[in-house]
Amino acid sequence: MPIGEAFFQAGYNVVIPLLPGHGIAGDWDGDNPPPLPEEQRVYQEFGLYWLEQVQALGEQVVIGGLSGGSTLAAWLALERPHSIHRALLFAPYLSNSNLLVDFIVKILPIYFQWRTEEGAISYGYDGFVMPALRVFMDMGQDILERVKTSIAAAPCFIIGSDSDRAVDENENQELYESLVKLQPKCWYYSFDKVFDIPHNMMTKAEGNEYQDLVIAVAKAYVDSDITWKEVEEIAYQMLFQGKTCNAIVQELGLTSRVAPDLQILISLLDKSTIVAKHHSES
Repeated sequence: MPIGEAFFQAGYNVVIPLLPGHGIAGDWDGDNPPPLPEEQRVYQEFGLYWLEQVQALGEQVVIGGLSGGSTLAAWLALERPHSIHRALLFAPYLSNSNLLVDFIVKILPIYFQWRTEEGAISYGYDGFVMPALRVFMDMGQDILERVKTSIAAAPCFIIGSDSDRAVDENENQELYESLVKLQPKCWYYSFDKVFDIPHNMMTKAEGNEYQDLVIAVAKAYVDSDITWKEVEEIAYQMLFQGKTCNAIVQELGLTSRVAPDLQILISLLDKSTIVAKHHSES
């Protein structure tokens, strides 16, 4: 809701459809698990349906999701690249950060119950059977293979967190490196551990005190029209040449293509990484 409200206040129409099988009331437990789909096709048909429905709401369509929803958004970015203006991929679930958990998800049909962090709110069902999660891992692995041979992709921004214990950030970076070859306006950023942003990064109620930073970097991407290389060039000149962001943007002829929120993202970038990359390319 917070990111939806932020984009609505910025002038966007916002649609938040429930994933198939989700949001259904019931007394769910290990003996009576929630009716979540276990086939990729169900989610993919759902994504294609809603992508078609929202075309009438504006001139450009921005899609996004968190975790499994982000995996589906990545699939749509490859399946319908010309129908999507931007895709926001928050912590896409391609595989787990823990090899043992990966094994459990792939092999065992057990019932898994969420472990909500102390002080955070848990929304929806309390657990699920593993095949309901496995479907997103399978989709994620299919995406990693497909992107190697695809000819087009919608511009995607992969947003992760170094504190995320649920997903493999290396695979998210691998996805970015493949996507940016197809679409140079793809971005990738992972929040530093100092922010301690969890996998459920979208709201304060779920444990992210820096919810507004997540929203700001997302808006910076959607409202800008530049490559990540141009972002890094602006950051380098700001940090090491003492110029203001506005002055650099004007010098580079990017005034109409840069969002105000870009300065927030640039302030978060690691200085040493920017310097090292700049020196290696010069």
